[in-house]
Amino acid sequence: MAQRDINAALASQVRSLLLSTPSAELPMTYQQVAIALGLTPPRTIQRVAKALELLMEEDVAAGQPMIAALVVSRRGDHLPAAGFFEQAVALGRFPADAQQHQALYVVERDRALNNRH
Repeated sequence: MAQRDINAALASQVRSLLLSTPSAELPMTYQQVAIALGLTPPRTIQRVAKALELLMEEDVAAGQPMIAALVVSRRGDHLPAAGFFEQAVALGRFPADAQQHQALYVVERDRALNNRH
């Protein structure tokens, strides 16, 4: 199976997980997603991140909130990893000005939460 197909299959599993997880348990960390999906090392977090990037591409193309905003780093700041913001900029959803990213993320996260049902 090609790597893109493997990533797409995982992305589909991540989307299903995020849609079925109760709102009170969101956002989830990358590690929580990996554990919930039964991923084992190596590169579990990297694989989750790649799947989330695919979900971002799909959601932006469909004009939908980015469900990937419901996954955050375990750093304690309740924000996604830098790759989320880089991808949001690359896809044209966020401006290049990083000073706007945190506020835009909160809006995107809330839109994703409210668009799940």
